[in-house]
Amino acid sequence: LGRCLCAALEQAAQHDKRIQNREAWELGLAVLPDAQEARNVIISDEKVREFVAIAYGLDHQFGLLTDTLAITGARPSQAVRLRVEDLHDHPVRPKLMMPKSAKGGGRNRSQKTTERYSVPITVQLAAKLKEAARGRADDAPLLMQSDGSPWDKNPGQNYHRLVDKVVATIGLDPAVSIYALRHSSIVRMLLRNVPIRLVASLHNTSVTMIEKHYSKHITEHSDDISRTV
Repeated sequence: LGRCLCAALEQAAQHDKRIQNREAWELGLAVLPDAQEARNVIISDEKVREFVAIAYGLDHQFGLLTDTLAITGARPSQAVRLRVEDLHDHPVRPKLMMPKSAKGGGRNRSQKTTERYSVPITVQLAAKLKEAARGRADDAPLLMQSDGSPWDKNPGQNYHRLVDKVVATIGLDPAVSIYALRHSSIVRMLLRNVPIRLVASLHNTSVTMIEKHYSKHITEHSDDISRTV
């Protein structure tokens, strides 16, 4: 909340030269010590598979969304903006043209959301997505709810109860959210020695953010990694 308020005040100052007291909020809204420590929950590959399987069992369309998030590592807000035409159903190398997030600030936030980047997916997921999109226009949403409506810009409002059921069923901490699929995807690639720049690109983030929030997971597994070299 503090960061959002700071951003709003800073933008106001940029548009109104009468505002000369930036120090007031820079000091008054300074973050607490360790307040930016990431609380990214990483779950094992086995738990990821369980997460997706249970999701399909509860609701097929929710399962399809969850499957897409687990394989691509995308943010939910990105995946729900996929269109039918974003599925490139190659028989061996299928991929999704994932919409970019508006994260990162700047004045081109709206432009970012229209840009796309290539993310490889499995042949199995491609087949499920192709079947789900059958008969729909190219510009129609690729992922839909079971009642035929879009997931909306804030999909969590529509699936949060389903996520709670999945988390409880597979025995995870109740605080775990669907973002654990994204965090786990990033760490999985890092542990497989995928170049960090490629990991960042495939997850629509920066090398700086990867190093800041996920490098500790490499350190935790450094012994296993060094012994396989």
